[in-house]
Amino acid sequence: MLDIDFVRAQFPAFAEPSLQGQAFFENAGGSYTCAPVIDRLTRFYRERKVQPYAPYKASTLAGEEMDEARLRLARLLGVETDEVSFGPSTTQNTYVLAQAFRSFLSPGEAIVVTNQDHEANTGPWRRLAEAGIEVREWQLDPVTGQLDPQDLAALLDENVRLVCFPHCSNVVGAINPVAEITALAHAAGAFVCVDGVSYAPHGLPDVGAMGPDMYLFSSYKTYGPHQGIMVLRRALGETLPNQGHYFNADSLYKRFTPAGPDHAQVAACAGIADYVDLLAGHHGTDSAGVHDLMRGHEVTLLQPLLDMLSARNDVGLIGPTQAAERAPTVAVDLRRAAEPVAAELARHGIMAGGGDFYAVRALKAMGIDPQQGVLRLSFVHYTTEDEIAQLMRALEEVL
Repeated sequence: MLDIDFVRAQFPAFAEPSLQGQAFFENAGGSYTCAPVIDRLTRFYRERKVQPYAPYKASTLAGEEMDEARLRLARLLGVETDEVSFGPSTTQNTYVLAQAFRSFLSPGEAIVVTNQDHEANTGPWRRLAEAGIEVREWQLDPVTGQLDPQDLAALLDENVRLVCFPHCSNVVGAINPVAEITALAHAAGAFVCVDGVSYAPHGLPDVGAMGPDMYLFSSYKTYGPHQGIMVLRRALGETLPNQGHYFNADSLYKRFTPAGPDHAQVAACAGIADYVDLLAGHHGTDSAGVHDLMRGHEVTLLQPLLDMLSARNDVGLIGPTQAAERAPTVAVDLRRAAEPVAAELARHGIMAGGGDFYAVRALKAMGIDPQQGVLRLSFVHYTTEDEIAQLMRALEEVL
């Protein structure tokens, strides 16, 4: 069992007087930051805010801490150290990759995208049509919101060079079988890009075991600073055209980061690994065990909320009704404007959001007006049973 008191003790937000009595259910937009990250960021700005990798001590320590972040995150993700790189955001990282593929692919070749994605992992890829690349859409089921791998199989042929899809949709919540889909795409000769932004907060995945060529997520949603973290496997990374400075072409982790890194935030990302290690040590497990502890706690808390929403006939629950099949990112079709309802929930101490959440294509495909949007209730492993009860009471009153 996850020791929820120990978990919450690692997050200063829960001791912040201004946040007392408020339950945080907008974690899909960005999580609270854990203390190890805050401590590292503060130390860097106080002691090491210099150009890194020079021979004097402050600079050497700054560079070592940046390298540490890459090394330890790579271990957690099951990949090689230089297969991990940082950028200002996942959206920006995806854009840079798309530009590399624009030069790499030839007119007449094809890519597959979905309409289940956040726009960050579909818009940049769709723009490759401007270069003569065929864009095929793997469409979600308009009733369930889910993707069927058999539908993808029908789109694959010898012309498809790339398949892009989310590990988990930020409005549907369903967890897509990454390993299965990756194997299907690889068998057809295609590379795979997975948007992990909405899954990684619920336990960093073993990317190496799942097998995609690219896996992207955001550290500010995994208890860290505002950075985009990108796994780019060596075989593809050394094949795609360099997007960085020409003299960095031989460095895999620099090839797709054309802008200079945010030194302090990169270094602070090592705090994410510190946090995972703290949980592992306290619970007598390893990083894989921490992932399972997080998911187990979330599933237990999520099911009553899903049952409550499923039983109502005045709202529509988007995505699976079984907690084990989804992340605790719950979008609700209110059949009216969502933002005013989120504002009403705020008066009950519930921090949640309403809108389209950059999933405009997914909402349209499910027959939901993006202008009205959906109410999104998202939590992670530091949420408590009492907060779920507070949310459900507020929903009963507001709805």
